[in-house]
This record gives sequence, structure tokens and C-alpha cells, in this order.
Amino acid sequence: MPEGHTIHALADRLERAFKGHPVEASSPQGRFAADAERLDGKVLERAEAWGKHLFVDVGDVALHVHLGLIGQFPVRPMQAAVPPSPVGAVRLRLIGPGHWADLRGPMICTLVDRARRREIVATLGPDPLRRRSQPHVGWERLHRSRRTIAELLMDQSVVAGVGNVYRCEVLHRLAVDPLTPGRDLSQEVWHQIWDDLVLLMPLGRAFSQIITMPDQVEAAQRARRSGRARTIARQLTGERLGDTFERRFLVYKRTGEPCPRCGNILQQNEIAGRRLYWCPACQLRH
Repeated sequence: MPEGHTIHALADRLERAFKGHPVEASSPQGRFAADAERLDGKVLERAEAWGKHLFVDVGDVALHVHLGLIGQFPVRPMQAAVPPSPVGAVRLRLIGPGHWADLRGPMICTLVDRARRREIVATLGPDPLRRRSQPHVGWERLHRSRRTIAELLMDQSVVAGVGNVYRCEVLHRLAVDPLTPGRDLSQEVWHQIWDDLVLLMPLGRAFSQIITMPDQVEAAQRARRSGRARTIARQLTGERLGDTFERRFLVYKRTGEPCPRCGNILQQNEIAGRRLYWCPACQLRH
């Protein structure tokens, strides 16, 4: 399932391609035809992400999308006067003056009013990619819980947008035992987890790939400061992961390999329905 940085990057792409322009909206698959008619010919005013939820304001309604496990919504530049014929089950097609976007396989694709949008957002924890998010909201929901920090980081009501890769990598980066119950985690460590997410997730948003290795994090930060990251982001369609950096991780999918910090063997376990990767030898701090 795409993590929050992917949805924020998608919102950025939609705004660059369509903001301020009327869009042609259709449902080649037919399952969204009536609602697509309500969007057709209206101006796309805004696109924004809250965790893994996308909201696109078109005219006087908002399109709500959650990609789920298999959804895709790439935004491509026009290579001809009209885009190619739809391939496969396209739930929604948007066409603007210079771009087109096809939505396939979403878990949620519906129109919502302001009240429903507020209800959805109210269920979510703070989002590390939203500047005004307050980590204390997540702390209030976390520190009374008997569930492990590995479970709680995947709970979108505690922190919005974090998925399996970020939870594994951040807990290792901070040497936190993933099996620590939320109620036993110190507030200081919670803020360090939050701060690391605030550091890492914007890099994922910029490059469309999760970056957690220290050397790559430093290189990505330099690229953002120089403006090169902005150029790279504008070339990405969202059809596939970015490839600016080699796909390397500290612990994710490295079961049986040596820990990069202490050399002991990395392990895996099933936590919150997803496979957790960690080092039981050096992830002890809580």
C-alpha cells in the first residue's frame, strides 16, 4: 500500500498539471460515470493529501481517493492532441490542457461534501508531511495503549501516512525496540520518532522513493537545498517508483542479514498484519 509520501507527491502532481484549469472527466470503466459527469468541465481548484487519503477539489465538490493496495493514479504529459485510448479498468480519467491522468484500482473513489471530509480527517492522527500537524495528538493516542509501538505506528489514527517501510526503518534508526508497548514509550522517544518522520518523509515525497540510509539522506537533503530535487520531481509521473537513489534499506526485507549497526542477524515477525523487520540485539531503547 502506498505510504503517505506517495499520496502527497500525487497531490503535487495533480496541482502542477491541472490546478486552475477545467478538466474533462470520464469513467471509461463505467463504475464512476455519474460522479465523473459532476466533475466534467469544472475547474480543479486544489489537491491535497491527509496521510494516505487524497482530496481533489473540482468545482463545488471534492473527489476522495484512497489507493489501497493496488491503486494507481499516474499523471502523464500529453504527447499528442488527445491521450491514448484507456487500457484496462480505468475508474476515472482526467484530461487537462497538457496532461492526463488515469485512476485504476482504488480502494475508495467517491465524491464527498465538506462535512464528510471533516469526518474522515478527524479519524486521522497527525501527518508528518503537513506543517501544522501536532505530534502531541499522536502522543495522546499512543501513551495509554498496551499495543506495541510497531502496531501503533501503523495505526492511522495515531500517525497518518506511515506504512511498513517507514515504521521498520525509523525504529531501527532510533534503536527502538518495536515490541515496546505504547504506554512504556517515553515522550522524548516519541518526539524523536516524529522528528525522524518529519525529516525522512519529505525526501520520499520529493524523490518518489523511501530514503532512510544515512548517506542517501544526506545526498537527498543536498539535492533539495540546491533545487535539483524539484527538477527531478517534475519529471516523475507516479507510474513507478523514483530511481534517483539505489533501493537500499537498513532492515526492511533484510531478514537473516547482518544488522548495519551491530552485526547481529536481523529478524522478522508479523505485527499488525505486516511483516516487521528489526534487530533484537541493538533495538533496545524505549
